[in-house]
Amino acid sequence: MTKNVSRKPTAAELDLLRLIWQLGPSTVREVHQAAIKDRPDLASATVLRLMQVMHTKGLLTRDETQKSHVYAAAQGQDSLQTNLLKDLIHKAFSGSAKDLVMAALRGHVSKEEKAEIQKLLNEDEK
Repeated sequence: MTKNVSRKPTAAELDLLRLIWQLGPSTVREVHQAAIKDRPDLASATVLRLMQVMHTKGLLTRDETQKSHVYAAAQGQDSLQTNLLKDLIHKAFSGSAKDLVMAALRGHVSKEEKAEIQKLLNEDEK
């Protein structure tokens, strides 16, 4: 089966990717143990199925040299987030990063986050 790295992760796949980025290369059991802290109802079989699909999509790599396969993210967190953001800017904001930022600032950013953003902008001006 051909792997397609350009396939975008679903929300559930992103949840698992976040865990794998935190844990590093991991077995299904290790990812499941980490996942059930937030989702105690999550079955191990569901994690296995998701990780197999993610491997097929090219989101995960798999080391099959050990008895328990070890999965790792195929892309770093920053790289994948940047690609997803570029796609969002292109699709939802007609390629305008400014429009994305303005939409985010109109109600999706706390006062503390706005202050942090302002500090960053002030540092860039120096």
